[in-house]
Amino acid sequence: MSRQDFQPEQQIPFSATTFVDAYRWMFFARTFEEKIGALFRAGKVVGGVYLGRGQEAFSVSLGSQLERTRGDVFAGLIRDQGGRIAFGEELIDSARTYLGSVKGPMHGRDGNIHRGRPKEGMPAMISHLGASVSVVNGMLIGKRFRGESGFVGGVTAGDGATSTGAFHEGLNQAAVENLPLVVSVADNQFAYSTPTDRQYACEHLVDRAAGYGVKGYAIDGTDLAESLTVFRKAIDEARSGNGPQLVVGKLLRLSGHGEHDDASYVPNSVKAGRYGRDCLSVAREQILSNDWATAEFLDQLEQDVQETVEANVSQAQAEEAPDPSQDDWKAIATSSLIEGDH
Repeated sequence: MSRQDFQPEQQIPFSATTFVDAYRWMFFARTFEEKIGALFRAGKVVGGVYLGRGQEAFSVSLGSQLERTRGDVFAGLIRDQGGRIAFGEELIDSARTYLGSVKGPMHGRDGNIHRGRPKEGMPAMISHLGASVSVVNGMLIGKRFRGESGFVGGVTAGDGATSTGAFHEGLNQAAVENLPLVVSVADNQFAYSTPTDRQYACEHLVDRAAGYGVKGYAIDGTDLAESLTVFRKAIDEARSGNGPQLVVGKLLRLSGHGEHDDASYVPNSVKAGRYGRDCLSVAREQILSNDWATAEFLDQLEQDVQETVEANVSQAQAEEAPDPSQDDWKAIATSSLIEGDH
């Protein structure tokens, strides 16, 4: 199938409330991650911290429009805090995992980004790039075998992940099995420090969609209105039985690969380009220019979010870490199978 470019004259499929809610999730992600980044620099967070600054609009547009009540699945990556929260991940889960609380979903046992609740449609992130596609495929096929219907799986990847064998095999399988899968690729122009012209030779990354026999969409990932519109279409297409959908969003991460990286390899011309703009500022301006909310309303919304973030982080900081002398270290998911735990 041919590449599907966004047409600005298309009628937007969302309400003002939907757009403002999406902005709220974006602001939640930005505020929370800035707090976590500060705690990391203060030595309060163990492990790496990878921020989604600049990718919130693209991530939230998928996560917010999937529906847990219909059995949908969302598999986010390191820069998908926005999509995770929008899909329904509790902020306290995020805070507890970063801060090593024993009350977190991983009980303080795993790295801060490897968190999830698979039974609720949120598989834990896999560090091996591209691997999440096949994991979500398996979840969707399992639902099909159980006679379920009407569900969609959303999985995220970066431009670098699309060059892996796991991504190729997973997307090829999804196409052959006609799975209701939406693959979101954040083309942030660098795989760590490797620019895209050293990653693929095709003119546009979305051109690869045709080789898999799936529908592809190329969009401006810094534009919340465009992202919401295209992801709405892709989700509807997948749910209607039209197979996998590949959405590629052009954008730029507005920080290094992680908090340990100063991103000095990103040219100033790229930072100053269209995709170097801040999607949060773009979305706020779209709200105000369309009269979807007043500046005073957004100021109050942002204050409420900041207070909620502070409360959740403070709660997680006050909780205990796992005690190696007390914890029996059985695998959480299979502990009920061990004799004596039935």
